[in-house]
Amino acid sequence: MVGIYDWFGYDVSIKDRYKLIKEAGFDTVMLWWSEGFNRGKDYKNSVQYALDAGLFIENIHTPVQDQNNFSLDNQDGERVIQCYLQCIKDCSEFNIPTMVIHLPNDKYPINKLGMKRIERITNQAEEFNVNVAFENLENIHNLTLVLNHANSKKIGFCYDCCHHANYAIADDLLGKYGGRLMAMHLHDNGGQRNQHQLPFSGNVNWLMVMQKIVLTGYKGATTLEPMNWGYENLSIQEFLNSAYNKAKELDNWRDGLYN
Repeated sequence: MVGIYDWFGYDVSIKDRYKLIKEAGFDTVMLWWSEGFNRGKDYKNSVQYALDAGLFIENIHTPVQDQNNFSLDNQDGERVIQCYLQCIKDCSEFNIPTMVIHLPNDKYPINKLGMKRIERITNQAEEFNVNVAFENLENIHNLTLVLNHANSKKIGFCYDCCHHANYAIADDLLGKYGGRLMAMHLHDNGGQRNQHQLPFSGNVNWLMVMQKIVLTGYKGATTLEPMNWGYENLSIQEFLNSAYNKAKELDNWRDGLYN
Protein backbone atom coordinates (compact mmCIF):
# COMPACT_ATOMS: atom_id res chain seq x y z
CA MET A 1 0.00 0.00 0.00
CA VAL A 2 1.11 3.55 -0.67
CA GLY A 3 -0.14 6.80 0.81
CA ILE A 4 0.39 10.55 0.79
CA TYR A 5 -0.13 13.59 2.98
CA ASP A 6 -3.16 15.48 1.72
CA TRP A 7 -2.22 19.17 2.13
CA PHE A 8 0.68 19.28 -0.32
CA GLY A 9 -0.25 22.49 -2.13
CA TYR A 10 -2.40 23.52 -5.12
CA ASP A 11 -5.63 25.47 -5.13
CA VAL A 12 -8.22 22.73 -5.53
CA SER A 13 -11.29 21.87 -3.48
CA ILE A 14 -10.87 19.38 -0.67
CA LYS A 15 -13.43 17.05 -2.22
CA ASP A 16 -11.71 17.01 -5.62
CA ARG A 17 -8.31 16.63 -3.96
CA TYR A 18 -9.14 13.16 -2.65
CA LYS A 19 -10.56 12.05 -5.98
CA LEU A 20 -7.31 13.05 -7.64
CA ILE A 21 -5.23 11.29 -4.99
CA LYS A 22 -7.20 8.11 -5.56
CA GLU A 23 -7.05 8.41 -9.34
CA ALA A 24 -3.26 8.64 -9.12
CA GLY A 25 -3.28 5.20 -7.47
CA PHE A 26 -2.83 5.92 -3.76
CA ASP A 27 -4.47 3.65 -1.19
CA THR A 28 -4.16 5.74 1.97
CA VAL A 29 -4.01 9.36 3.03
CA MET A 30 -2.80 11.39 6.01
CA LEU A 31 -4.93 14.40 6.93
CA TRP A 32 -3.78 17.84 8.06
CA TRP A 33 -6.04 18.48 11.08
CA SER A 34 -6.63 22.18 11.64
CA GLU A 35 -7.74 25.39 9.98
CA GLY A 36 -4.10 26.39 9.57
CA PHE A 37 -2.11 26.67 6.33
CA ASN A 38 -5.29 27.88 4.56
CA ARG A 39 -7.10 24.61 5.21
CA GLY A 40 -10.28 26.34 6.36
CA LYS A 41 -12.90 25.65 9.01
CA ASP A 42 -14.39 22.69 7.13
CA TYR A 43 -11.28 20.52 7.52
CA LYS A 44 -13.21 17.79 9.34
CA ASN A 45 -15.32 17.25 6.21
CA SER A 46 -12.20 15.80 4.63
CA VAL A 47 -12.83 12.54 6.48
CA GLN A 48 -15.97 11.74 4.52
CA TYR A 49 -14.52 13.05 1.26
CA ALA A 50 -11.51 10.75 1.63
CA LEU A 51 -13.68 7.76 2.49
CA ASP A 52 -16.03 8.49 -0.42
CA ALA A 53 -13.02 8.51 -2.74
CA GLY A 54 -12.07 5.04 -1.51
CA LEU A 55 -9.05 6.07 0.58
CA PHE A 56 -8.10 4.65 3.98
CA ILE A 57 -7.28 7.40 6.49
CA GLU A 58 -3.99 6.39 8.05
CA ASN A 59 -3.60 9.23 10.52
CA ILE A 60 -4.11 12.91 11.21
CA HIS A 61 -1.34 15.43 11.74
CA THR A 62 -2.06 17.66 14.71
CA PRO A 63 -1.42 21.44 14.59
CA VAL A 64 2.22 22.49 14.82
CA GLN A 65 2.19 26.27 15.18
CA ASP A 66 2.33 26.29 19.01
CA GLN A 67 4.27 23.10 19.75
CA ASN A 68 7.07 24.93 21.57
CA ASN A 69 4.58 26.14 24.19
CA PHE A 70 3.95 22.60 25.40
CA SER A 71 5.62 22.98 28.81
CA LEU A 72 4.53 26.54 29.59
CA ASP A 73 2.58 27.04 32.83
CA ASN A 74 0.11 29.50 31.31
CA GLN A 75 -2.86 29.68 28.96
CA ASP A 76 -0.64 29.17 25.91
CA GLY A 77 0.61 25.87 27.30
CA GLU A 78 -2.85 24.75 28.34
CA ARG A 79 -4.20 25.48 24.86
CA VAL A 80 -1.62 23.14 23.34
CA ILE A 81 -2.50 20.20 25.58
CA GLN A 82 -6.23 20.79 25.14
CA CYS A 83 -5.72 20.76 21.38
CA TYR A 84 -3.99 17.38 21.52
CA LEU A 85 -6.60 15.92 23.86
CA GLN A 86 -9.35 17.07 21.48
CA CYS A 87 -7.51 15.49 18.55
CA ILE A 88 -7.59 12.17 20.38
CA LYS A 89 -11.35 12.51 20.76
CA ASP A 90 -11.65 13.45 17.09
CA CYS A 91 -9.73 10.35 16.03
CA SER A 92 -12.06 8.22 18.12
CA GLU A 93 -15.15 9.93 16.69
CA PHE A 94 -14.02 9.49 13.07
CA ASN A 95 -12.47 6.02 13.51
CA ILE A 96 -8.97 7.24 12.65
CA PRO A 97 -6.41 4.94 14.29
CA THR A 98 -3.45 7.27 14.75
CA MET A 99 -2.47 10.91 15.23
CA VAL A 100 0.97 12.52 14.84
CA ILE A 101 2.35 15.14 17.23
CA HIS A 102 5.40 17.43 17.01
CA LEU A 103 7.13 17.66 20.37
CA PRO A 104 8.89 20.97 21.12
CA ASN A 105 12.24 21.83 19.65
CA ASP A 106 15.08 20.88 22.02
CA LYS A 107 15.61 24.60 22.69
CA TYR A 108 12.37 24.24 24.70
CA PRO A 109 13.05 21.26 27.00
CA ILE A 110 10.05 19.37 28.32
CA ASN A 111 9.83 20.03 32.06
CA LYS A 112 7.88 18.35 34.86
CA LEU A 113 4.66 20.05 33.80
CA GLY A 114 5.27 18.91 30.23
CA MET A 115 5.74 15.32 31.38
CA LYS A 116 2.48 15.52 33.34
CA ARG A 117 0.84 16.60 30.09
CA ILE A 118 2.40 13.61 28.35
CA GLU A 119 0.73 11.45 30.99
CA ARG A 120 -2.60 13.15 30.26
CA ILE A 121 -2.14 12.39 26.55
CA THR A 122 -1.22 8.79 27.35
CA ASN A 123 -4.22 8.25 29.60
CA GLN A 124 -6.62 9.71 27.06
CA ALA A 125 -5.05 7.72 24.20
CA GLU A 126 -5.60 4.53 26.19
CA GLU A 127 -9.16 5.51 27.13
CA PHE A 128 -10.13 6.26 23.51
CA ASN A 129 -7.95 3.54 21.93
CA VAL A 130 -6.03 5.95 19.70
CA ASN A 131 -2.35 5.69 18.77
CA VAL A 132 -0.26 8.80 19.39
CA ALA A 133 2.95 8.93 17.33
CA PHE A 134 5.60 11.51 18.22
CA GLU A 135 7.65 12.70 15.24
CA ASN A 136 11.39 13.35 15.07
CA LEU A 137 12.49 16.88 14.15
CA GLU A 138 15.03 19.09 15.95
CA ASN A 139 13.71 17.52 19.13
CA ILE A 140 15.70 14.34 19.68
CA HIS A 141 16.29 15.01 23.39
CA ASN A 142 12.58 15.66 23.99
CA LEU A 143 11.61 12.69 21.83
CA THR A 144 13.94 10.37 23.74
CA LEU A 145 12.62 11.66 27.06
CA VAL A 146 9.00 11.04 26.10
CA LEU A 147 9.41 7.65 24.44
CA ASN A 148 11.61 6.36 27.27
CA HIS A 149 9.07 7.53 29.83
CA ALA A 150 5.79 6.56 28.17
CA ASN A 151 5.58 2.77 28.15
CA SER A 152 2.00 2.60 26.90
CA LYS A 153 1.30 0.62 23.73
CA LYS A 154 -0.72 3.62 22.54
CA ILE A 155 2.36 5.87 22.51
CA GLY A 156 4.83 5.44 19.69
CA PHE A 157 7.01 6.93 16.98
CA CYS A 158 6.44 8.70 13.67
CA TYR A 159 9.60 8.37 11.59
CA ASP A 160 10.45 11.27 9.28
CA CYS A 161 13.40 10.28 7.09
CA CYS A 162 14.19 13.79 5.83
CA HIS A 163 14.16 15.34 9.31
CA HIS A 164 16.40 12.46 10.38
CA ALA A 165 18.85 13.16 7.57
CA ASN A 166 18.83 16.91 8.22
CA TYR A 167 18.92 17.05 12.02
CA ALA A 168 20.10 13.79 13.61
CA ILE A 169 21.66 11.48 11.04
CA ALA A 170 24.10 10.06 13.63
CA ASP A 171 21.22 8.74 15.77
CA ASP A 172 19.84 5.31 14.87
CA LEU A 173 16.22 6.33 15.45
CA LEU A 174 14.67 3.29 13.78
CA GLY A 175 17.05 1.03 15.64
CA LYS A 176 15.96 2.59 18.93
CA TYR A 177 12.25 3.12 18.30
CA GLY A 178 11.39 1.02 15.26
CA GLY A 179 9.49 -1.43 17.43
CA ARG A 180 7.12 1.43 18.28
CA LEU A 181 6.74 2.74 14.73
CA MET A 182 3.17 3.92 14.11
CA ALA A 183 3.55 6.26 11.13
CA MET A 184 6.13 7.37 8.58
CA HIS A 185 6.80 10.54 6.61
CA LEU A 186 8.94 9.92 3.53
CA HIS A 187 10.31 12.91 1.62
CA ASP A 188 13.65 14.13 0.35
CA ASN A 189 15.88 17.03 1.33
CA GLY A 190 16.48 18.73 -1.99
CA GLY A 191 14.98 22.03 -3.09
CA GLN A 192 15.32 25.52 -1.66
CA ARG A 193 13.76 24.52 1.67
CA ASN A 194 15.81 21.32 1.98
CA GLN A 195 12.76 19.23 2.83
CA HIS A 196 9.41 17.90 1.58
CA GLN A 197 10.69 17.07 -1.88
CA LEU A 198 9.70 13.97 -3.84
CA PRO A 199 11.94 10.94 -3.21
CA PHE A 200 15.17 10.72 -5.23
CA SER A 201 15.40 14.52 -5.47
CA GLY A 202 17.92 15.04 -2.66
CA ASN A 203 20.48 13.27 -0.51
CA VAL A 204 18.39 10.85 1.55
CA ASN A 205 19.85 7.34 1.38
CA TRP A 206 16.68 5.59 0.32
CA LEU A 207 18.02 2.05 0.25
CA MET A 208 19.26 2.41 3.82
CA VAL A 209 15.96 3.97 4.91
CA MET A 210 13.89 1.16 3.44
CA GLN A 211 16.22 -1.49 4.87
CA LYS A 212 15.86 0.04 8.33
CA ILE A 213 12.07 0.22 7.98
CA VAL A 214 11.89 -3.42 6.92
CA LEU A 215 13.91 -4.43 9.99
CA THR A 216 11.31 -2.79 12.24
CA GLY A 217 8.60 -5.17 10.98
CA TYR A 218 6.30 -2.21 10.33
CA LYS A 219 3.37 -3.23 8.13
CA GLY A 220 1.78 0.15 7.46
CA ALA A 221 1.65 1.94 4.13
CA THR A 222 4.67 3.45 2.43
CA THR A 223 3.60 7.06 2.90
CA LEU A 224 5.01 10.24 1.36
CA GLU A 225 4.89 13.74 2.85
CA PRO A 226 5.92 15.99 -0.05
CA MET A 227 4.95 19.56 -0.85
CA ASN A 228 4.77 21.03 -4.32
CA TRP A 229 7.59 23.46 -3.48
CA GLY A 230 9.67 23.65 -6.63
CA TYR A 231 7.15 21.61 -8.60
CA GLU A 232 4.76 24.45 -9.37
CA ASN A 233 5.26 23.87 -13.09
CA LEU A 234 3.47 20.53 -12.69
CA SER A 235 -0.29 20.25 -12.62
CA ILE A 236 -1.73 18.64 -9.52
CA GLN A 237 -2.35 15.41 -11.42
CA GLU A 238 1.20 15.40 -12.81
CA PHE A 239 2.56 15.98 -9.31
CA LEU A 240 0.44 13.17 -7.87
CA ASN A 241 1.35 10.78 -10.68
CA SER A 242 5.05 11.43 -10.06
CA ALA A 243 4.58 11.05 -6.31
CA TYR A 244 2.72 7.77 -6.79
CA ASN A 245 5.41 6.34 -9.05
CA LYS A 246 8.11 7.17 -6.52
CA ALA A 247 6.06 5.84 -3.60
CA LYS A 248 5.39 2.64 -5.52
CA GLU A 249 9.10 2.23 -6.25
CA LEU A 250 9.91 2.54 -2.54
CA ASP A 251 7.11 0.16 -1.66
CA ASN A 252 8.45 -2.38 -4.15
CA TRP A 253 11.84 -2.06 -2.50
CA ARG A 254 10.20 -2.87 0.83
CA ASP A 255 8.52 -5.92 -0.63
CA GLY A 256 11.77 -7.11 -2.15
CA LEU A 257 13.68 -6.58 1.08
CA TYR A 258 11.03 -8.45 3.08
CA ASN A 259 11.34 -11.37 0.71
